[in-house]
Amino acid sequence: MNLGRKLLNVMSLGVLAFGALGCTVEEAGAPAAGNGTTAPVAASGEPTRIQVDGSSTVAKVAAAVAEEFQGKFSDVKVQLKVTGTGTGFKEMIAGRIDIANASRAIKDSEKADCEKNGIELLELIVALDGLTVCVNKENDWVDSITVDRLKRIWEPGSTVKTWQDVDASWPDIPISLYGPGEESGTFDFFTEAINGKEDAIREDYSPSADDNVTITGVSGEKGGMGFFGCAYYYSNTDKVKALKISATDNPVDGVGPTAESVKAGEYKPLARPLFIYVKKSSLARQEVRDFVRFYLNEGQNQVSAVGYVDVSDEQLKASRDAFEAAIR
Repeated sequence: MNLGRKLLNVMSLGVLAFGALGCTVEEAGAPAAGNGTTAPVAASGEPTRIQVDGSSTVAKVAAAVAEEFQGKFSDVKVQLKVTGTGTGFKEMIAGRIDIANASRAIKDSEKADCEKNGIELLELIVALDGLTVCVNKENDWVDSITVDRLKRIWEPGSTVKTWQDVDASWPDIPISLYGPGEESGTFDFFTEAINGKEDAIREDYSPSADDNVTITGVSGEKGGMGFFGCAYYYSNTDKVKALKISATDNPVDGVGPTAESVKAGEYKPLARPLFIYVKKSSLARQEVRDFVRFYLNEGQNQVSAVGYVDVSDEQLKASRDAFEAAIR
């Protein structure tokens, strides 16, 4: 990872603010409580805030659920920060939050660090996503692309500079690449699924912690390409074009990121579950229990409303059962 890209990542994370509807966005420098109590305490002595941090992908769901929840529980404030999956887990390890939004499963090293600090987590699948690869709307030479060609474009040390470098029949137009930074779970998932190794990526793409910046980049360059969660594509179909992805060597086998293909497991290899990780000690607080229960019940209506894919009945039952078992 070169220094320029790391600095850009840090700058993006530092200035990113998320308009979380009815949620309160906590300032990055605000003091946080330790492992025992992560929420500010009201004059009555009762915690009134739920601290949530992590994935920008999951934040679209979390913000919508939180707004609906706060309409029902007006005395509770959900403080939602968006710093990326990796940073969300760091905040959880430090004991500063109640819930970590994650667009990938927790790593063994992160789980070990939590255990080292006496933090036990409850993993819950709350939605499904089809990580979407998009190009500029003026791109009329490719509608479907193979995983192998994506790897040639994105892998470390790639010599691909123009679209013609990928296919001689494509135009000699420079490829401009955009995507999330290294703290993102989407970055981790994409690099492992496409390049075969997490964090493995060419150095000269433009990273940002804000998926809207990626949308702007791709839509502003005729040769642009980027990747992000499907909800960001569904809400920007007027700006970018999604490519079908083929797991075979034949682009004709490509599958688009539709709700049906994601739920059926046909959108390979870029379909994925989206998670929340709840600190079990926080479940001792009524407002956290209320929020998580709401998330897994009424809040599920917001998954498709913001552009993601509903989990299967079996997955949802498993999450609900795990939650009920954790609060007994």
